[in-house]
Amino acid sequence: MIDELDVAFDEDAERSRPRRHRAKKGGGRSAVAFALTFVLLAALGGGVYFGYTKVRGFFVAADYDGPGSDPVQVTVAKNASLTEIGNELVKVDVVKSTKAFTNAAEEEPRSKNIQSGTYNLRKQMAAKDAVTLLLDPKARVAKGVTIPEGTSAKKTYELLAKATGIPAADFAAAAKDPEALGIPDWWFNRTDGKKVSKTVEGFLFPDTYEFDPKANASQILKTMVEHFLTVSGELEFADGVQKKLAVSPYEALIVASLSQAEAGIAEDLPKISRVAYNRAYKEKIPLQFDVTTNYWLELNGKDPKHSGQLLAKEMEDPKNPYNTEVVKGLPIGPINSPGRAALAGALNPPAGPWLFFVAVDPKTKKSKFAVTNEEHDRNIQEACRNGIPLC
Repeated sequence: MIDELDVAFDEDAERSRPRRHRAKKGGGRSAVAFALTFVLLAALGGGVYFGYTKVRGFFVAADYDGPGSDPVQVTVAKNASLTEIGNELVKVDVVKSTKAFTNAAEEEPRSKNIQSGTYNLRKQMAAKDAVTLLLDPKARVAKGVTIPEGTSAKKTYELLAKATGIPAADFAAAAKDPEALGIPDWWFNRTDGKKVSKTVEGFLFPDTYEFDPKANASQILKTMVEHFLTVSGELEFADGVQKKLAVSPYEALIVASLSQAEAGIAEDLPKISRVAYNRAYKEKIPLQFDVTTNYWLELNGKDPKHSGQLLAKEMEDPKNPYNTEVVKGLPIGPINSPGRAALAGALNPPAGPWLFFVAVDPKTKKSKFAVTNEEHDRNIQEACRNGIPLC
């Protein structure tokens, strides 16, 4: 069977076949037409080329030429994208356009290794030269400072002073007004009727930071507080502890700091938080957490001691507002800045009747938990057999 489309194609081909008896008459005119066509195409070709060069100019990213001129410092924010970095460079006239920078960065496989921090660059640099300097460790000005989990505010000031050159006293002075650093006033509320220690303790989130070399003590502490608020917000910490545990966010923050100080491993953080809640709210007995005694010693310029070496007069010191040896309930405030895992543990403690815990293995740093005094005494004996000085 012949397809109708094939038939139509054949008919069109037949109609378009040239008629030989007319070819002789049209020769001269064909030559003229060919010449005119050639001229027209040449003209069009020149126009297309001219148009291409003009349009190409619109799509080529504006860029400077050369290594740059005046020195300038630029800070790359943590987790900044190439576009965000490019925008910052354009703002201080290091590169001419963000597109030129991102194009140059995409051509350099190592650009994904650009770190946060402050860099010594130059104004009006070629984008590829800017990328090269951002990958040069010698161009970095700011050095990272790590604040470990469970670091007290006092020790945090010392670490910051060492890293930035700003005196620790400046940080202590800046911390005197916690709300001025960005801590909302509702954080300083309790449901247990006890006094609140209105300080920045607990709110200086532990992490590794890259601070602008020009930042002052107040700006640095604000950055750390903001980080705390971000992390606690991501965990829905404030709302969660009120709904699940019926305690205020501040009380839960105190518990998180206590468990951070007591736990040898992250796995034990939630159960230690449960012990604190059980003793403070269910049994209404003193916590007897030795870390609160050591915190008071630190505040008074004294070295901390192992639990087995603390004296009774130190643990029962009536002047210690953080006393948990003889005073019932939670202390007046946090004793350090807990990390994310400790906050999560205080937010979601496992259900259980535990009232005691003790580290039993110096190698694994794991604790054992108990409900009765007898069980706890057995755990202490195990710890002593393992070389922990408690007996």
